[in-house]
Amino acid sequence: MIAERKRFFAAQRAAEQRSKPPTKTQMSNRMCTYLKNIGGYKHNQLKGKSYEEIQKLFDKTYKQVNSFVPMASDDKEKGSEKKAGGSRKKTLAKNRAGEKQSKESYKRQKMEDDAEKEELRAHLDIIPGDDVAVSVESLATKYPIVYWKTRVLSEDKMYYEIIRANRSTKSYKIFTKMLDDFDRQDVLDLYRLVKERFETTNPEGYDKLLWGDLITVFEPSKDDEVWKAQQDYTLISWRLFDSCGIYVLLMDTGIAIHMLVEKTYPLTQETHSRMLSGKLEVDNESEIAFELLRFTRSQIKK
Repeated sequence: MIAERKRFFAAQRAAEQRSKPPTKTQMSNRMCTYLKNIGGYKHNQLKGKSYEEIQKLFDKTYKQVNSFVPMASDDKEKGSEKKAGGSRKKTLAKNRAGEKQSKESYKRQKMEDDAEKEELRAHLDIIPGDDVAVSVESLATKYPIVYWKTRVLSEDKMYYEIIRANRSTKSYKIFTKMLDDFDRQDVLDLYRLVKERFETTNPEGYDKLLWGDLITVFEPSKDDEVWKAQQDYTLISWRLFDSCGIYVLLMDTGIAIHMLVEKTYPLTQETHSRMLSGKLEVDNESEIAFELLRFTRSQIKK
């Protein structure tokens, strides 16, 4: 009975989410997926780009695709006019056979892709966020991070204050919470600022937590304790923040391990197995989520 209620409310939340206007993250993900599948772009070519830059690439690619007129058929017709009627019929028959074979091949590939995605969907847990829809005009007005501060009010009241170029500020208790709002460029900016501060000094206290999270993301070493003690952890959940391309493993010890989706880390096969035995939490279904699941599955088969 409880399981049925969970499925009912999950389906209801998913239906409500689908009926909402697309958010900034969703619109960006859709355009990136189109650019990868149709425009031939790689993830590394798109990461860190602003919404405005992605939209320009999308508009250019979309225009090229829809204004394209195939010339092969015209060339074949002109050449066939110089040949006898029998040769022309053979050529057309061969072309039709090739087109039929190409269509059948495409259908088979699409069926295989759809079957694979359906299998991968079983490893996804869609948890809609609280994002509100925003107009296209406002999407390009995001200001870069220019400074950060650590605020320690008491032993139980500590947080990080993020300051952007327009002087707006927002406070976060931990790095994981920042990822709800950050894109890849935000993460890179914060890493640069924190690294600059601790070039000549060692972080202490609450600063060590943020520095440790960023080092794990950008400068992983198999000798770090976080990787060497994997067998002592129990995975509680793992979540993907596709707006910045980072996923996080939450362990029973309270440790959170943050990683870039395109980077390989010293995770054991056992850890990868535990990840797939649970479900990847996502805000919405996306190609980056499927890529992460494919990679995780490949690491188990090694």
